Amino acid sequence: MSTSLRSAQWFGRTGKDGFIYRAWMKNQGIPDEEFRGKPVIGICNTWSELTPCNAHFRELAESVKKGVIAAGGFPVEFPVMSLGETLIKPTAMLYRNLAAMDVEESIRATPVDGVVLLCGCDKTTPSLVMGACSVNIPTLVVSGGPMLTGRFEGRDISTSDVWRFNDAVRSGAMTQEQLTVAEACMCRSRGHCAVMGTASTMACMVESLGLSLPSNAAIPAADSRRKVLAQYSGARITEMVRENLRLSDILTREAFENAIRVNAAIGGSTNFVIHLLAIAGRMGVALDLEDIHHNSAGIPLLANLQPSGKYFMEDFYYAGGLPVVMNRLGDRLHRDAITVNGRTVGENVEGAQAWNPDVIAGPEAPFKTETGLAVLRGNLCADGAVIKPSAASPHLMRHTGRAVVFRDIEDYHARVDDPALDIDENSVMVLQNVGPVGYPGMPEVGNMAIPRRLLEKGVTDMVRISDGRMSGTGFGTVVLHVSPEAAIGGAIALVRDGDLISLDVEARSLTLMVDEAELAARRAAWQPTHPTVNRGYVQIYQRHVQQAHLGADMDFLRGGSGSEVLRDSH
Repeated sequence: MSTSLRSAQWFGRTGKDGFIYRAWMKNQGIPDEEFRGKPVIGICNTWSELTPCNAHFRELAESVKKGVIAAGGFPVEFPVMSLGETLIKPTAMLYRNLAAMDVEESIRATPVDGVVLLCGCDKTTPSLVMGACSVNIPTLVVSGGPMLTGRFEGRDISTSDVWRFNDAVRSGAMTQEQLTVAEACMCRSRGHCAVMGTASTMACMVESLGLSLPSNAAIPAADSRRKVLAQYSGARITEMVRENLRLSDILTREAFENAIRVNAAIGGSTNFVIHLLAIAGRMGVALDLEDIHHNSAGIPLLANLQPSGKYFMEDFYYAGGLPVVMNRLGDRLHRDAITVNGRTVGENVEGAQAWNPDVIAGPEAPFKTETGLAVLRGNLCADGAVIKPSAASPHLMRHTGRAVVFRDIEDYHARVDDPALDIDENSVMVLQNVGPVGYPGMPEVGNMAIPRRLLEKGVTDMVRISDGRMSGTGFGTVVLHVSPEAAIGGAIALVRDGDLISLDVEARSLTLMVDEAELAARRAAWQPTHPTVNRGYVQIYQRHVQQAHLGADMDFLRGGSGSEVLRDSH
């Protein structure tokens, strides 16, 4: 068995090379037999004090190590770039592909036979999975878990309330002093956002893909059962190496279809789309927006979770978690798809029961009949756009209004509260140049705040359209990921104030109601206005990033290079 281990290419050698590899491991006080002849398990850790969601990962890694050792493996922990959504500027999404490169090369270049990915905050999950996919060795994901539900003035709160609080302060309904108190009340434990935001959606994505042990997605970070799962995961990845169960065995087309259907049933973040497409691109699985549309259609919303509903991830776990949702989807899932524990999806979720039907409904009486995700087409988004109907306002799902255009995020901030801005509640707010190339990095600014004077009138939602993204914790009638983006001359770049725009979610359409001759004239006169960067990673990003409908990965990173190290260093 030891001769078939990838790590034997380092630690199993004789002569000078083997001497060097083993000697420098021994300077950590490690006996020879610990790392020679055993599966070497890398623990890919996104711990960082600048990523508060992942700040408990050193402790979680220790639990993984216990499991690896108990199963006869040797754990080695290593750091990779960590992307903290709350602190990093200009946007964590700009660096998702860079982190994926770090992960890919860190795994390929080092003597590991299998890897556990420790990820939590939004972009850490897709970046680690993308990088691991391009190497394709046995891999298992352990998520960090959501924080405990916040409590403020006698009620439950979490990240989705940030948008509500912001509007309340801007309209005068909440004081700055109250907002400051709420800060301490919301983030009261370790973990990522406590709603079905992007971090929780990503944890559900990896579980529904079969990349984690059952129940990984929802166990709160502060719950001791999170550590238990981490220890079991360490033991299981060691066995996966012995079985040579790799990502390519698990991430089949059926697995991706399962993830899409589950995401619709939980009301997952729109960011799910862009990350799943990127992961599929790394695995060489043909997947596009039409697959997202087809597999989301007809899936009812079963999880009553913010921002689409009422409850929080802590409630979701206590109600039974993701296995209940997957069990209740029945034959809508590919139940014979294999997962990291060696069992099928059907075997993993069989018998899972909902302990609170108000949190997890059944398909016969779903929480909402609207799907959690819809893909739009039309002359304004030739390559597609997405909207989250479950978090939108029913009265705006079919709407025609005149455009109020902001040419970039700075223009928006400068004018949104200007009393002279010609806007009313029937207008359609359009934000240009916040796509992958245009910002650059495609920030979460698509759920633009409503102008203050409309908030003061009691307006709580408007149709908003952009080529950017929004936080998974956000809500509203927001059209996102418009592709092609404005920066490369997409139709969204041609929209002018006063143009009529028609949104029809039921018909899956988004139409700029301007005749083609006028659009052709505007297109001929169009000039790019987005900033360009002339050095470093950001220059590479702007030159090579693909559009949103392809997953916004770099064109040269699609696919993989495998795990073979082609040249020796000594």
